[in-house]
Amino acid sequence: MIKDRSGRIVVTNQKQNKLLRRLYGTPKGRKILKLLTRPVVSRAVGGFMDSRLSVPMIKRFIKSSGIDISEYNMTKFRSYNDFFTRTIKPAVRPIDYNAKHLISPCDAKLSVYKINRDSVFRIKDSYYRISDLLKNEFLARRFNDGWCMIFRLEVDDYHRYCYIDGGEKTGNYFIGGELHTVNPIALKRYNIYKRNSREYTVMHTENFGDVVQVEVGAMMVGRICNHHREYRFNRGEEKGMFQFGGSTIVMLFEEDSVIPDDDILSNTLSGYETIVKYGEKIGIRG
Repeated sequence: MIKDRSGRIVVTNQKQNKLLRRLYGTPKGRKILKLLTRPVVSRAVGGFMDSRLSVPMIKRFIKSSGIDISEYNMTKFRSYNDFFTRTIKPAVRPIDYNAKHLISPCDAKLSVYKINRDSVFRIKDSYYRISDLLKNEFLARRFNDGWCMIFRLEVDDYHRYCYIDGGEKTGNYFIGGELHTVNPIALKRYNIYKRNSREYTVMHTENFGDVVQVEVGAMMVGRICNHHREYRFNRGEEKGMFQFGGSTIVMLFEEDSVIPDDDILSNTLSGYETIVKYGEKIGIRG
């Protein structure tokens, strides 16, 4: 379930959700998943999406998804992935430069969870370990009593993401795995934060302490494309992009470093994700 920042309930991608329920909710569907979640399948689909053969899909997708193309820089696209990673007009996604404000790195459906003293966060009735997400027990412990923010991107979202503050980052650490959907439907049976391919970096930010950002690949996402290795960055500067498919960004904040906005906290407690936009305020400095 999803709400916008005004509190209105929003329904998205009903056809896709119906298909995912069949895949994840039936024995026959789960057999098909064993094939679909293999990285080799994603690479093959990604190859097609990079080719000119995929261009006819663009118009059909725009129509079915109701995308407002006036918001984007629409050029002559060479492939579906070229369209999928299209850039948005800067005026449409203004960056909040108030140093005290925490901004969203992307367009997404956001949920926020408190990390407990055992480096665990809870989504509904399931528990997830930060150490499973990062494959690094020492790093995970640094975020005890902090916050885990999960930004879920759907296929019709803008798939580029930015830095949330100024600062410096480490290199990117890739963890191989499967490619399940990041839709909440999958969480009933699979720990996607432990099983999916993902890439993370530690960001030493100017206003929010040390923050870990994890890009999580998903079904049919061929590539997570981060622009920089070790790097000095600025608030609102583009960090990277996802190619075809839904995806997720997970951000980890240390204790007392941030305070999420009340509407996002309330929505998460009530079982709703909150629609947020690239560069907008989602919290304040702790």
